[in-house]
Amino acid sequence: MSFFQLLMKKKELIPLVFFMTVAASGASAFAIYSLGKTDVIIDRKRNPEPWETVDPNVPRKLITINQEWKPIEELQNVRNATR
Repeated sequence: MSFFQLLMKKKELIPLVFFMTVAASGASAFAIYSLGKTDVIIDRKRNPEPWETVDPNVPRKLITINQEWKPIEELQNVRNATR
């Protein structure tokens, strides 16, 4: 018995199959989207040391609660002197 014949015989499975398909598609789309972000590094051959390309002006934390980010004056002076 094929899959579609089973669905036509037991029509109560159609919503279940629909929602499972939507959930699996959404999970796959999010996984592909997450792999394209800069936080996830898969290719170690082209960029073996990714920490060298991190912008120091962008604060990167896992969680920040009620914190104001202020640039470090010494770092800004060095950056302005090297420009």
